[in-house]
Amino acid sequence: MAKKVVATLKKEGSGKTFAKVIKAIKSSETGAYTFKEEIVPVDLVQETLKSN
Repeated sequence: MAKKVVATLKKEGSGKTFAKVIKAIKSSETGAYTFKEEIVPVDLVQETLKSN
């Protein structure tokens, strides 16, 4: 049987933890929403959400 390889963003006990932030941005021209996704360290989630 083949082994399954799984990549992780964080190893137990070392490194930073990360969060995926998804923002909905409304277009002023069409009124449609687009989504912007970012992977940021947990420490910077609030700053990322406050920025445009």
